[in-house]
Amino acid sequence: MQQLQAPSILQQASDWVIVSKPPGMLTIPDRQQEAFITLRQWVEHQVGPAWVVHRLDKDTSGLVIFARTAAMHAYLSAQFEGRQVTKKYLGLVLGKPQPPEGLIDAPIAHHPANNGTMLVHAKGKPSQTGYALQQALGKYSLLHFNLFTGRTHQIRVHCRHIGHPIACDALYGDGQPILLSQIKKKYKLSKNEDEEKPILNRLALHAHQLSFTLPDGTLVEAEAPLYKDMRALISQLQKL
Repeated sequence: MQQLQAPSILQQASDWVIVSKPPGMLTIPDRQQEAFITLRQWVEHQVGPAWVVHRLDKDTSGLVIFARTAAMHAYLSAQFEGRQVTKKYLGLVLGKPQPPEGLIDAPIAHHPANNGTMLVHAKGKPSQTGYALQQALGKYSLLHFNLFTGRTHQIRVHCRHIGHPIACDALYGDGQPILLSQIKKKYKLSKNEDEEKPILNRLALHAHQLSFTLPDGTLVEAEAPLYKDMRALISQLQKL
């Protein structure tokens, strides 16, 4: 069984909590009812009852807010629905977008095959993703994303739409793991390895920053550092 990294509580109050979710962990149970503990279960073990306000895909890491009261759940849900929560992501994509900064304005709909995937479609819901190149890294680029809407798989679908899918994306890209031998010249296996292990084998997307305003007007801002796997990959790519 795969060993999951532990989440961490970054900020909390009597009626909300902000958590950094590791890759590989579900926010809530899915239809497969996997045996792994979900993020919500972990949070409730730490702080008591928690209401889900929004979710991240299983292999996306980073910031998630939970409400700790029904009243705060209603308030935060309205904030998300009204696009009053700022959500920013970091992602590694294939290639280098041109222009290096822009707005992807393309409606998103459920795929007609009803297989859980989404696609850009004229009859879909309005969807907007801002992006900006942070660093060109050989065959990859590190992008900063600003979500102006919150559609399912939005960043992933929009990146595919512009021809630069998120690295290791099995649904909207090639799904191929990234090996150190692909980016490091004269790579050799260590004596203790029978085969090379991927340096990254999950969706290269991280919910990096989040901010919202409390009912009393207080601004809450949170930031989650990249997890070790993405940090290690970016570090290797920077050495090119």
